[in-house]
Amino acid sequence: MSESNAIDHRYLQVARTLRKEIVDGVYPVGSQLPTEHQLCERFAVSRYTIREALRRLREDNLVSSRPRTGTLVVPRPSSESYVQHVMSINDLLAFASGTRFAIKTITMVTIDDELAAQTGLASGEQWLAVRGFRQADDAGPALCRTVYYINRAFAAVGRLLQRHDGPIFPLIEDLFGLSIVEVQQEIAAVLISPAVAKGLDVEPGTPALQVQRTYTTSDGQVAQVTLNTHPASRFRHSMTMRRVRS
Repeated sequence: MSESNAIDHRYLQVARTLRKEIVDGVYPVGSQLPTEHQLCERFAVSRYTIREALRRLREDNLVSSRPRTGTLVVPRPSSESYVQHVMSINDLLAFASGTRFAIKTITMVTIDDELAAQTGLASGEQWLAVRGFRQADDAGPALCRTVYYINRAFAAVGRLLQRHDGPIFPLIEDLFGLSIVEVQQEIAAVLISPAVAKGLDVEPGTPALQVQRTYTTSDGQVAQVTLNTHPASRFRHSMTMRRVRS
């Protein structure tokens, strides 16, 4: 790993830890985070790394920073809006914190032609289907309907899911000793079907955005395909692009 990538990884780890502590109430709304110096000592990282982590928390609208007043935890945006800031696979772990995945069913399914066209999986193959709804920590309607299709080779991960409400791909990595090295994401406009509308508390035919992610391992095997269906009024995708200097 290059020095630059190592620094990037550390600031995401710091941001993820602080984000979880804010969500868990360790730092309630209105309180101040420790100073940059204190955070540097706690995480044994540079001030640059801490500043990058705090920048990520500001982008997620969890804190505000002002000169001479420190970093203040601010009220979270409405739970009816799911804001995604995705730049790396590590960020997928980060932005699942603050929400929980409520599982409805776990079944083995055979991919039919319609599902094959939708997901890119091979018709006739068997995959573990995990269906449910992602909720905010506080009360309110579901943020999205989620279906995980997990490669049959990794279906044993299903035994762990009833006690797990975060992303699934880290469990696959830990259980099978492999690495997810690529996630392909596609976003499409769809209309919510009657079967999904009730769980999202919307009318059938409501406009939605469907986010499909395909997770590939280092040996080129598709480990998981995820379909997230977000009512349009509850979803906003944010991406920051930076110029790469030669």
